[in-house]
Amino acid sequence: MKPAAELQRLLEARRQSAAQLTRLCERISTARLVAALAGVFTFWLAFVRHGAQPWWLLLPVAAFLALARWHERTLRALDAARRGARFYALALARLDGSWTQHGETGAAFLNPHHAYAASLDLFGPASLFQYLNTARTQAGEQALARWLQQPAAIQTAQDRQQAVQDLGPRLALREDLFRLGDDVRAALHPEALAHWAATPSSLPGPAVRAAAFVLPALTLAGLAAWGLYDSRILFLASAALQALLFYRLRPRVTETLESLAQPARELALVAALLERLEREQFHAPLLTTLHQRIASGAAREIHRLARLVEFSSQANNAFFAPIAAVLLWSLHFAWAIDAWRSRHGGNIASWLETLGEFEALTSLAAFAAVHPELPFPALENGTPHFEGVDLTHPLLPPDRAVANSISLNAAQPLIIISGSNMSGKSTMLRTIGVNAVLAFAGAPVCARSLSLTPYALGASIRITDSLHEGSSRFFAEITQLRRIAELARGPLPLLFLLDEILSGTNSHDRRIGAAAVLRGLLRLRAQGLVTTHDLALTRIADSITPPGLNLHFEDQLEAGHITFDYRIRPGVVAKSNALALMRSIGLDVAAGTSEEGISAPPADPLNSREVP
Repeated sequence: MKPAAELQRLLEARRQSAAQLTRLCERISTARLVAALAGVFTFWLAFVRHGAQPWWLLLPVAAFLALARWHERTLRALDAARRGARFYALALARLDGSWTQHGETGAAFLNPHHAYAASLDLFGPASLFQYLNTARTQAGEQALARWLQQPAAIQTAQDRQQAVQDLGPRLALREDLFRLGDDVRAALHPEALAHWAATPSSLPGPAVRAAAFVLPALTLAGLAAWGLYDSRILFLASAALQALLFYRLRPRVTETLESLAQPARELALVAALLERLEREQFHAPLLTTLHQRIASGAAREIHRLARLVEFSSQANNAFFAPIAAVLLWSLHFAWAIDAWRSRHGGNIASWLETLGEFEALTSLAAFAAVHPELPFPALENGTPHFEGVDLTHPLLPPDRAVANSISLNAAQPLIIISGSNMSGKSTMLRTIGVNAVLAFAGAPVCARSLSLTPYALGASIRITDSLHEGSSRFFAEITQLRRIAELARGPLPLLFLLDEILSGTNSHDRRIGAAAVLRGLLRLRAQGLVTTHDLALTRIADSITPPGLNLHFEDQLEAGHITFDYRIRPGVVAKSNALALMRSIGLDVAAGTSEEGISAPPADPLNSREVP
């Protein structure tokens, strides 16, 4: 069965289950009402009319309690069914294009100074991160974002490939992880929790803790003596000492408890996620390694910490607060939490990191599972090269994506793509860049095949001016070009993707500057692609050694409308439909002249002609 059909079948099954459970909940609610009314009637009959034995009241009470418990279990099952339906609905949304309306965008991870993240739309609305991410915790999101921004070494990426292949068929596991609870990315911060775990204890030692056990016992004994013998001395003395002890320790107790009050519920979910992963048997080496990190009781210990935090919060209950004060409840649980921290605090960072890696791998596996036709790339050592056959962009619907092939190697290090705006030049650069990102994250790629070596990736595609920073578009672009040039001096060969290079300056400076930048990058053994609508820049391909390659995208004017087929072709673009396009949207553009009567461009297109 095709992935879409299987997902739709499971979605309908979960919806049907949710509908059945909803009807069952309604019937149980009605039965509870009947049991309650029966209880009221039995009470009236037994105690008002004296027409029944009082023990008869136990029957409706027992029925009501049993129905209440059944109702609670049914509500939990209903919630799980609804979450399951949402899980499959979101999976289908990634296939039908409506995924942009759901999920985290990852905007918090966007660094405008990153070498390629902004240009390749890795984060933000309708981004690659939003498309891939299925993580429930902030640790999982951080791991996925890190993998997208930091290309892995070949062995690491290959290990992830095997893990993704192992996780791909485990649809039930992914559904279980999704159904376990609400998202916890907002409240559970891995860094803060790890910092808490590493903080030394501020509570006093065993002697004071022993006193904290003795004083409540004395207070209770004094309370009993007061009631039995009207002697208040023991109670007042022990209560005063107890109050003094709590007053002296209150700031440290509050610090210990409040540091975990916010993520208490989230800790319970983390424990549930780890517990579910513990039960799974994996085959891929990376997954078995991760599994070993949590198999030694991580879920059990985090569950215990969550329960300690939950019990400690009972001191805030208005009905229980007087008893909690007498028992020094908060103080004892602060010590228990502190003891937990001393035993297991050093493992928290590793446990959360492991969970995050599991979730990042699960995100990539979900992508692979709904696209079984996509291959994993061949990651190779040796002479730098990028050989992509029928590449497409993962965020484009399959019915709109047009496949194109690109080859970069030592014999052909530079490709210049010419063509008009909207013809597909920028999308081609993003397609290459995003597939390189997927490849070194460990995911399948959108291609018939892709073979590549490790690269440092640099892109200048989405460049804008900044009013806040007081920089023009041209300044922002040359700043990004400097970052890319610095990457070229690093240990890895550079793969550069430059869109409309230096378009923010005049034609003369642009041509000199572009040629200098490209020659400088190529001298550092970089490889890459440049797009332009300034046809004079296409001459650079012939002026370097080894020579570069000119490719182009075309547009067609049909019945007054511009159309694009988005297929890349050899050579330099031969025509421009810019004026026709301007006229097609209602601009009054006279053929051959401007409004001021300036004549059309000179006849030599390679000296001055630009294609919009």
